[in-house]
Amino acid sequence: MNADQVSAISDALIEHGAFSVDVSDANAGTAQETSIFQEPGPDFEVAFGINRVIALFEASLDVRREVKSAFVAAGLPDIPEYKISEVPEQDWVKLSQAQFSPIQVSNRLWIVPSWHAAPDPGAINIILDPGLAFGTGTHPTTRLCLDWLEQNISPGCSVIDYGCGSGVLAIAAAKLGAGYVRGVDIDAQAVIQSRFNARRNGVAAEFFGADDSILAPADMVLANILANPLKVLAPLLAELTHPGGQLVLSGILPSQVPEVSAAYHPWFIMDPPVLDQGWIRLCGTRIE
Repeated sequence: MNADQVSAISDALIEHGAFSVDVSDANAGTAQETSIFQEPGPDFEVAFGINRVIALFEASLDVRREVKSAFVAAGLPDIPEYKISEVPEQDWVKLSQAQFSPIQVSNRLWIVPSWHAAPDPGAINIILDPGLAFGTGTHPTTRLCLDWLEQNISPGCSVIDYGCGSGVLAIAAAKLGAGYVRGVDIDAQAVIQSRFNARRNGVAAEFFGADDSILAPADMVLANILANPLKVLAPLLAELTHPGGQLVLSGILPSQVPEVSAAYHPWFIMDPPVLDQGWIRLCGTRIE
């Protein structure tokens, strides 16, 4: 389907009985595959050039009738070719768990789902299950930050993880030897999940909502978010970083590096960017 049709038909399918609608690139796996990494905003691209739309319906429904009605409701008179397939009953918990295996971040740092045995019991193992908050260690932005922590943490240092998600960065910092560790997020569910993950891992990291946090400046401040909020947060993150302290930013695309760096230039000496699978990590030292 064309990009300008996707939003209308997705809404119409939901209104006509679909449990869910998935939109993906119809050219995935070919030379014409398109990646979408834009942040929300006035120019945000909501669909691929050519889209594959998959809707999940209750088996008892007349799916062909509902699909036809959805296209009429969406104002799309021409129904493209489609097929109907039955989804067999499965153990969805086991199927979901099978998609997540232990992740080796470095020689001494692993992220291990709770249903797996640690591949290296002598390593620093972070027990972390996929949940409602971002950060399971699989995304390049998270790996970039974990790699930096593993190489730069110093015993007893203070760390703030701003936009903590699952709490993985704060937990890693605590397990790597940091002393004062705090995490902040605007999402209440992320704060709850981070606190649970910290208890499970036996670390003393504390987590707060953005409106509830009263933070002392730290030696290291990490923010794995997106470019636009990172630019807005520049004065605050500068205030939270000790003079001479380190700042780590991720969730940035290569084209966004100049504007994000410029936002932090008044307070930090910025290092060259580090790239991993299309994502950038920016680090800086707070000017004393």
